[in-house]
Amino acid sequence: MACLFCKIRDREIPATFVHQDDEVFAIEDISPQGPVHLLIIPRRHVESANALGEPDEKLTGRLVRVAATLAKSRGVDERGYRLVFNTNGEGGQTVPHLHLHLIGGRQMQWPPG
Repeated sequence: MACLFCKIRDREIPATFVHQDDEVFAIEDISPQGPVHLLIIPRRHVESANALGEPDEKLTGRLVRVAATLAKSRGVDERGYRLVFNTNGEGGQTVPHLHLHLIGGRQMQWPPG
């Protein structure tokens, strides 16, 4: 059975796409934690950061580069933004498919929740 993000990737579940290429896609988060909250997701199913191997270094770099491009297009690149990979339950990962959160447009707090 396909995961939520695989179903979104395959257009079985609707989402607001803001970026698509051969390796990754990005969507609006349905429960935004800031004025800008996007999810940058690899097209290939990778369960979590724990499942990444050395061959995935290019993919993780691509996720970050797409996030930076989207931050600029949303006007939060100069003021600042946060990039987050949640991993497994205690790390806050709720969908078992690697994804990078881009959150911006408000002052971030430290430590994060």
